[in-house]
Amino acid sequence: MPSEPLSTVQAAREAVAAQLDAMRRDAGLTGRELADRCGWHKSKASRIGRARTTPSDTDIRAWCEACGSEERAGDLIAASRTAESMYVQWRQAHRDGMRRVHEESVPLYERTAHFRVYASNVVPGMLQTAGYATGLLRSITAFQGTPDDVAAAVRARLDRSHVVHDGNHRFALLLEEAVLYYRVCDGPELAAQLRHLREVMARPNVSLGIIPFGARRTVWPLEAFYAFDDALVAVETLTAEVDITAPGEVHTYLRAFAGLSRIAAYGEGARERITRALDAALA
Repeated sequence: MPSEPLSTVQAAREAVAAQLDAMRRDAGLTGRELADRCGWHKSKASRIGRARTTPSDTDIRAWCEACGSEERAGDLIAASRTAESMYVQWRQAHRDGMRRVHEESVPLYERTAHFRVYASNVVPGMLQTAGYATGLLRSITAFQGTPDDVAAAVRARLDRSHVVHDGNHRFALLLEEAVLYYRVCDGPELAAQLRHLREVMARPNVSLGIIPFGARRTVWPLEAFYAFDDALVAVETLTAEVDITAPGEVHTYLRAFAGLSRIAAYGEGARERITRALDAALA
């Protein structure tokens, strides 16, 4: 089963810290001696070596120089940057609004041949209508307290969604049945979104599965995640997106997706569930 995504990030940070600490020991230095050579408070070396503090590029260079291993600084800096880039806080990503984030992800969407998406909270972005996306993005903006560029962000999200209709892309999409009922927008907009789901599921490049309320679970509900081919899994938490690229971790998420796929309803069974949710939205 998938590991907690934040533990994946922490493991990457700890791997860098372990290499630094092993370098210190190989150089025959105590933590205090290394801190003295770097001009740091004595506790800083300990915090870095135990992955309690994330080292800056300058910290890593100083550490390597103190240990007489300057040639290793470049690789360790790259590894540290990779670990930190795995965890992107939404408030930081949306500091200028959400439009830019959508536009920057267009190349990833366009080069992905096979999308596998598990949605436990909202309809996946590439299937959202303008009304649904507006309600959702407006709520996110208000909650995060970030600049309001909702209209532009919605246009960018819809533009990015051209991959559903253009090019050679395949989509395997799993939605928890509860997603069909969540009122992230007003009733008429939700109804329009559900009608759109019924339409798009007929496309030959789209497989849409609905995981029923009462399905016997072999994989427990997870946070939403987007798998881009076999190369990247983006896991969405409340505060951040965690990007996973380690092959073993990616494989674990794809294995979980396969398990969730086996308990989903497809075809007429999925359509009936969407229709029931549509009736509720119009009630």
